Amino acid sequence: MEARAIAKGVRIAPRKTRLVIDLIRGKSVVEADNILKNTNKESARIIRKVLTSAVANAENNLNLDKNNLVVSEAYINEGQVMKRMKFGSRGNVDPIKKRTSHITVVVSENN
Repeated sequence: MEARAIAKGVRIAPRKTRLVIDLIRGKSVVEADNILKNTNKESARIIRKVLTSAVANAENNLNLDKNNLVVSEAYINEGQVMKRMKFGSRGNVDPIKKRTSHITVVVSENN
């Protein structure tokens, strides 16, 4: 049985977030939480929130034990891109793309 949690529209670039999410994929929930707690990145704090939510969903909705859970899937999808403009040199306009992420964490029982 699987439990999932999704955070949509998080204001951090997917490229930066994927570096952190690769650290926890396939690990046990306790180990993944410790890794995220000690990783010095803004995205680690956000991913830890999503992981905690997925574990809470598994415990409350499916009656699973936290110690037997494993991060079976963890991935980042690109969200909306906010397009802004910045005035450049010689009257030009330079585009700025502010990217967002959709973070998905799926936990399941260890077999």
